[in-house]
Amino acid sequence: MTQNTSDTDIQYPVMEHFYTLQGEGAFAGQAAYFIRLGGCDVGCVWCDVKESWDADVHPKMTISEIIAAAQKHPGRIAVITGGEPSMHELKPLTDALHHAGFRTHVETSASSPLSGDWDWVTLSPKKFKVPLEENMHLAHELKIIVFNKSDFKWAEEYAALVPAECTLYLQAEWDKREEMSPLIIEFIQQNPRWQLSMQTHKYLNIP
Repeated sequence: MTQNTSDTDIQYPVMEHFYTLQGEGAFAGQAAYFIRLGGCDVGCVWCDVKESWDADVHPKMTISEIIAAAQKHPGRIAVITGGEPSMHELKPLTDALHHAGFRTHVETSASSPLSGDWDWVTLSPKKFKVPLEENMHLAHELKIIVFNKSDFKWAEEYAALVPAECTLYLQAEWDKREEMSPLIIEFIQQNPRWQLSMQTHKYLNIP
């Protein structure tokens, strides 16, 4: 398969890109290359990367530059995150990553139409701008951030919309983890189809 040269010249606003271990979800602990795209219209009050919201302040990288940077490392999982990646047309990027031998993973609130060809979709709906119903069937894992007690009801509402085989995760918002973690544990014990997700990268102090 030959990659279209014009496609590799397409640019994306990239806040940061780095090689690390996936810290959350089904692939936690595995080597992965993260590509954090600028631009977000969701506006979570507890967001820990608010500097990603304005796409215009971040440098543009071509697809060929992104691929070249990722290929410097031996891991072959590429995680597209943000910001909110669904705001961008991502099929040229996922095609190029596949051509280069990468698995394509995305972490998204799915509040805009999700483009691209994905091997793994982490859908994390947010109350500030709810996901599009058309995106719900794409989820391989559903990750609900628990900020307060009402988020358990929110979690169940979205669990009813994803495929039956979708893995369900509850994750405490980092600054409220001491308060919310015991409630999450109790909820999972009563509702064992859910699993606990922890931000292991923050405990390990890695990107």
